[in-house]
Amino acid sequence: MAVDSNDIINKLSLKVQNNDPIDPSLYQKYDVKRGLRYADGRGVLVGLTSIGDVVGYEIDSEGKKVAVPGKLIYRGYSVEDIVHDVESKHQFGYEQCVYLLLFGELPTQDQLDEFNQFLGSLRTLPPNFTEDMIMKAPSSDIMNKIARGVLASYSYDDYPEDRNIGNILRQCIELISRFSTLAAYGYQAKRRYYDGKSMYIHNPSPNLGTAENFLRLIRSDKSYSRLEAEILDLALILHAEHGGGNNSSLTVHVVSSADTDTYSAIAAAVGSLKGRRHGGANIRVIEMMDDIKANVKDWGNENEIAEYLRKIARKEAFDHTGLIYGQGHAVYTISDPRATLLRDKAEELAVEMGCEEEFNLYRIIERLAPKILAEYHGDQKKICTNVDFYSGFVYTMLNIPRELFTPLFAIARIAGWSAHRIEEIVAGGRIYRPAYRNVYAERPYVPMDQRTAREYSPVTTVDDDVKTSGPTD
Repeated sequence: MAVDSNDIINKLSLKVQNNDPIDPSLYQKYDVKRGLRYADGRGVLVGLTSIGDVVGYEIDSEGKKVAVPGKLIYRGYSVEDIVHDVESKHQFGYEQCVYLLLFGELPTQDQLDEFNQFLGSLRTLPPNFTEDMIMKAPSSDIMNKIARGVLASYSYDDYPEDRNIGNILRQCIELISRFSTLAAYGYQAKRRYYDGKSMYIHNPSPNLGTAENFLRLIRSDKSYSRLEAEILDLALILHAEHGGGNNSSLTVHVVSSADTDTYSAIAAAVGSLKGRRHGGANIRVIEMMDDIKANVKDWGNENEIAEYLRKIARKEAFDHTGLIYGQGHAVYTISDPRATLLRDKAEELAVEMGCEEEFNLYRIIERLAPKILAEYHGDQKKICTNVDFYSGFVYTMLNIPRELFTPLFAIARIAGWSAHRIEEIVAGGRIYRPAYRNVYAERPYVPMDQRTAREYSPVTTVDDDVKTSGPTD
C-alpha cells in the first residue's frame, strides 16, 4: 500500500498545532520574560560585554525609561566619530572596525596596513572549495549557502577543534576575510542553477578591502565607482556590531558557552540572522516601498502618502499586518544613529544615480510614519526610523540583488560575532541554561492495548498543580 506522505504530514501537523498552545495568561502569572524582555521592552540582563553598546534610553530615579537620542558604541568609541573621521580622510573604515572590535583599540596606520594585507591574503577560498562546496550544491537562499560554507570550512582546517585563543582568532579572521567571497560565489551559483543566468567567478583581489572586493565579485565586469564602494563600506561599518543582546550575537554566546568549535558557533549565528525578524527586515522594507510606489500616484504629495500609510497601519494595504516596515526598534527610541548616517550618504548616491524623487519619498515616509503609527497603536512607545529603512534603498541603488541584502548584513556582522565568540571563551566559562516552567500536568501512563484513537483538541494547561524542577542538562 502506497504511503501518502502529504496526508500523513497534514494529520501530524494538525496534531502538533493542537497540542502545543500555551495559555497567554500564564506568561503574566509566572512573570515570564518572553523573548528575554521585560513588559516595557527592555532586555533582560544576562551577560556583560566590553565590545559594543546600544543606547536608546536611560532609566530615571524611579526606574522608568527615558528616551534619548540613539548612540552606537564600538569598544567605547562612538560610531558617528569613526564614520566622520573615515569620511574626512577619504578612507575605507570597515577593516578598522574589525581591528577595533577584535583587539579593543583603534589601529595605527602601520597596524592597519599590516592587518589589511593579512586579510587580503586570506580572501581566496581553499583549493577545490568553490567547486566542491559551492557549485556542487547550490542553494536558492544565499544565507543557507554561507552557513554551509562556514560548516564546510571545518573540513579544510588542520586544527578545527583547537580551543586555544590564538587558533580561535585565526579561524575568526579567516572567516571575516572570506565571508564576502562565500556570499558572492553563492550568489553566482544561484544565478546559474536557479535563475538560468550567466555565472561569473572572479578571483578576489588581495589589494582591496571588503566592500570593493564584494562589488568586484558580484559584477560581470568587476567595475564600481569610488562612491559606490564608500557607501557600501559605510553600511558594513554600521552593521559590524550591535551589542551582545541582538539575537545572532546572543546565539554566538549561547553556542560558544557549550564549548563547541568556531564553525558551529558562527553557522548558528548565520541561521539566526537569516530570520525575517532579524536580518531579513530590509527586504520587507523594499517590498513595502514597491507597494507604496505602485499605489501612490504623486510621490511628492504628503497627503496622498499619509493616507496610504494609514491604510497600511489599518491593515488594509500591503501585507495586512499593520506594520510600516523600517519603523521602530527594540532599543532606539528618538533616533537610530545608523539610519541617520546611512541616510545622509544615501542622498549623495541618489543624486549621482538620478534617484532624488525616490529618496524624497523615503524622507517623507520617515517623517510621517511615526506619527501615523502613534494614531493607530498609541504613543506609549517612541518610534524612530531604523537602519533597515534605508539600507535596502542603498543596496538597490548599488544594483545589488535583493537576495544579497541579508548576506551583506552577515558579511559585516561576522566582525562582531567573532569578537563575541572570543569574549565568551575568555570571560564566560559557564554554559547558558535558563529555565522554562512546565505547565502540562503529569498524567498516568496508558499501555498500548488500552489506547484509543481520538480527535486532537487543544490541551488544557494547568498551573498550580504542575511542579517545575530546577535547571538540568
